[in-house]
Amino acid sequence: MKSYFLRQTCTGILILMLLCGIASAKTYKVDWQSLDTRPCPQWFDDAKLGIFIHWGVYSVPSWAPKGQYAEWYGHLMHQKDSLTSKFHADFYGNNFKYEQFAENFGARFFDATEWAKLFKKSGAKYVVLTSKHHDGFCLWPSEQSSGWNSVDAGPKIDIARKLSAAVREQGLKMGYYYSLYEWHNPLYKKSIQEYVSQHMFKQLTDLVTNYKPDLIFADGEWDHNSDVWKSEEFLAWLFNESPVKNDIVVNDRWGKDCRSKHGSYYTREYGKVDGEGTLLGDNKKWEENRGMGASFGYSRNENIFDYKSSKELIEMFIEIVSKGGNLCLNVGPRADGIIPVIMQQRLIDIGRWLEINGEGIYGTKPLENAGQQKHVYYTQKDGAIYVITTKWPDNILTLDSLKINPKSTISLIGTNIKLEWNSVNNNIQINTSDITPNMIPCRYAYTFKISKAKR
Repeated sequence: MKSYFLRQTCTGILILMLLCGIASAKTYKVDWQSLDTRPCPQWFDDAKLGIFIHWGVYSVPSWAPKGQYAEWYGHLMHQKDSLTSKFHADFYGNNFKYEQFAENFGARFFDATEWAKLFKKSGAKYVVLTSKHHDGFCLWPSEQSSGWNSVDAGPKIDIARKLSAAVREQGLKMGYYYSLYEWHNPLYKKSIQEYVSQHMFKQLTDLVTNYKPDLIFADGEWDHNSDVWKSEEFLAWLFNESPVKNDIVVNDRWGKDCRSKHGSYYTREYGKVDGEGTLLGDNKKWEENRGMGASFGYSRNENIFDYKSSKELIEMFIEIVSKGGNLCLNVGPRADGIIPVIMQQRLIDIGRWLEINGEGIYGTKPLENAGQQKHVYYTQKDGAIYVITTKWPDNILTLDSLKINPKSTISLIGTNIKLEWNSVNNNIQINTSDITPNMIPCRYAYTFKISKAKR
């Protein structure tokens, strides 16, 4: 009898293993209908905070008009009568070509380990490096961009490889931003079909095969639909055959027909999907991408008043997470490899806040039917509700239209304090009057945990 049950158990385990194998071996077709059935890997939803890095040749002039992107310098300098073209003429002269900036992209003080340690301290769980922006300059030795990459020119360093190793050493995921198009590539101007097949497709497969990213952030897609970019073909290879097929995450910028329609997750940039007013797609993982100031690439034209404060960034982050999103917050290093101190300070402040409050952020889901209440945000995880308030309550924290289990306990995260509470007119009132200022564990925002919250 004992051997019978053993055989039955082993058979059950074998069947389960086979079923799991079949599920993981699903083949995706070269069309969006099939590709969109692939779920977003769970690690991305749980991560909540990522670090974007815009760094390249544009970091040498490091300038843009107020409110514009410094990484677009190579394009804007050629726009007649633009503020960037006037700046370029005044500082470098009309005969100075954008390509000459590569000589001064020295990265002399670039320390991948120090960068990675900073990102770890920020509380971020993944990093996204601009492997190639719209100027076509690659931060790895791409064969398709021979002479115009960080190994052949500038610092003579495989930046992508160095940073990837350091980031993964800190236990973080590593991703790459990749621009589909290039402003000045002769092949792109001559034939989009040849550019895609001979340049873009080969670069992307090389990046994936040799650097094994956890995430690909495509961009520069807006000139053509996804069928022109052969995006479905590439993603089918990525999900079916590539060395990262099981855990890779991709965004929604694979053609001008794609934003908020296709991809593992949808993107927003400074609160907008695009310049046409497209709305963020429903019922899909999403991510907000933005800098601490108005530019992604470092801009010397921005001052302290152009940067979001630590409080503003943390409040923005909390709101995004409460709505089911991630924040990918950008840093723009200088050409010498130094991350500006003000950016470092903002990251450290976010990290210190997350050291106390991360329980109510990482791995959480939005609270369905949560009330809209100023300064109050909700997340949930493992049967608990987390109430995050960006303003310290005066004696009583009232939560509108929230119903919880009468046996629930409420505590202030970061302390051992259990708080008294009552249900009054379908509202929850939490008594905070006994908490003195020296007992408050953090700055900027405060997390109350409602344990055993579900009725």
